[in-house]
Amino acid sequence: MPDYETVIDGKPRKIELTRTSPNSFAAKIDGKPRQIKLQSDGITSENAFFMEIDGKTYKIELSKTERGKKILVKVEDARFEVGVEIANRRQALIGFEPTSQAAIKKTTTNRKVNVEGAVTAPMTGKIVQVKVKKGDQVKVGQVLCVIEAMKMENEISAPKAGFVQEVNVAEGTPVNEGETLFVVN
Repeated sequence: MPDYETVIDGKPRKIELTRTSPNSFAAKIDGKPRQIKLQSDGITSENAFFMEIDGKTYKIELSKTERGKKILVKVEDARFEVGVEIANRRQALIGFEPTSQAAIKKTTTNRKVNVEGAVTAPMTGKIVQVKVKKGDQVKVGQVLCVIEAMKMENEISAPKAGFVQEVNVAEGTPVNEGETLFVVN
């Protein structure tokens, strides 16, 4: 269960999250249980979405985030300044980010492991384009997908010729550096 040590408008808070379904979480905020559901059909932009907390829906807007900086969070008309300390960043990202079904599958099956023919993410970012599918034959240097990181698009190419045996990503899904994106053999 990801634990977050947060400071919200200067007040320390402990938040624990456990994913209970693709878009639902059991949470404890300062020890008080809450039920949270992300409204996947209510994502209005990259930084705005709807969240249901204990049966009540709220529009959430986040400022652009920078590592080590506080996040400005707008919940309906209220604004908060939030600082977050995370013991395990990868676990926290899997536990919280609004994601598609493909991203959920990716995060549960895609671990940092050494697999022959694995093509891994060279950086943390978001998949903006997948150019191959399972079973496709690829050539050395053929572009497999495009990752956006820090507002720049980066092409990920096949390191060798072969067939795509696994596709572990989908357009719009977040990836972390070192994760296996494809297996080509």
